[in-house]
Amino acid sequence: MAAEPAILSVQGVARSFGGIQAVDNCTFDVQSGLITGLIGPNGAGKTTVFNLITGFLSADQGSIRLKGKEILGLAPHRVERLGVVRTFQHLRLWNKMSVIENVLLGCATTAGENVFSLFLRAGAVRAEEQRALDRAMEVLRFFGLVDRAHELAEDLAYPEQKLLSMARIFATDAPVMLLDEPTSGLDSESIDRIVPMVRRLVDHGKTVLLIEHNIELISELSDQVVFLHQGQVLAAGAPAEIMRDPALTEIYFGV
Repeated sequence: MAAEPAILSVQGVARSFGGIQAVDNCTFDVQSGLITGLIGPNGAGKTTVFNLITGFLSADQGSIRLKGKEILGLAPHRVERLGVVRTFQHLRLWNKMSVIENVLLGCATTAGENVFSLFLRAGAVRAEEQRALDRAMEVLRFFGLVDRAHELAEDLAYPEQKLLSMARIFATDAPVMLLDEPTSGLDSESIDRIVPMVRRLVDHGKTVLLIEHNIELISELSDQVVFLHQGQVLAAGAPAEIMRDPALTEIYFGV
């Protein structure tokens, strides 16, 4: 039986900054319904790969396909509409907006986009707005933030802000979620809250590409691992297989 094609495929992608080759012939696949860990030492090019996938950077060469459709070179908002969303290391929340308003930004509404619909289809607009509000509350409930819905995002504790950043992109209904270090800066108790949530994303139909420096978490969460070094993929496979490779361990830990 033939394997299903990858939902996201990165093929031969390269990007340089001046004389520095940040990403070099980077090639890997992300399979639907799995968590793929993207790991490597500092400076390996992981965040640059995220920026290339999501349109925040242009590539010098290569191809990135989502469900077989080329997305490399598209603007970030077009990549998002096609189904790839991301969090950032620096959370980029709308701090002066409420928690639910942050999530509502991810809930697509179209009924009120045309000015004529405000007069000719006022009922449809109100119904669409109510559906968006219901969806936002559903998402906040999923992430355990429903009791904080009307508080300002800046008033949340840092672990809750991490959850809100995930909630905001979950609300888009995009099938592919890129998470950039979701547990960075968290204590062990907060990590224990975040980790099951990442797994629940897959249980609810998402595909996850994950940057994470905590090797134990990568081993626990990931179905497959891609090891990046100096912008190139050195290995890809099951977490246990990657973690017991002494050459990769030496590169990662510098020992």
